[in-house]
Amino acid sequence: MLPLREPATARPSMTFRQMLERVRYEGAYPTRERAEDVTRGVLEALGRQLTGDERVDLAACLPAEAALVFTSQIPDLQPLTGWGFVKDLATHAGVTPAVARWDTGAVLAVVAHLAGPGLMDRILGRLPSGYALLFGRAELTQAA
Repeated sequence: MLPLREPATARPSMTFRQMLERVRYEGAYPTRERAEDVTRGVLEALGRQLTGDERVDLAACLPAEAALVFTSQIPDLQPLTGWGFVKDLATHAGVTPAVARWDTGAVLAVVAHLAGPGLMDRILGRLPSGYALLFGRAELTQAA
């Protein structure tokens, strides 16, 4: 059974500037410029991982500038696990994996808020293991 798809007519509930201020608060960044750099990097990395209707629906939930950053990336043929995502971001950003993990959590917490629980369930269902924690959710596994 396939989950019901929410219509992609959602309007962003915040502007890009508001999104950056929220990321700045979540990540305790000293400036909006630092929050913007981190946000762009994480959205680009996520854009390389997410495909299908979930990609389209998430872009519709993001402020226009954030959606352009996210959708400007061509998805990788081989999706990364959550830890692989963090290591890839660290490589692209030239930071340690610990810093990349912090940055990821700050941005994806805001993305999860914008997406809402229904779309987040669908996104996490499409991505490989390890992403739930990056979005600030518990990663539940089925008992054997």
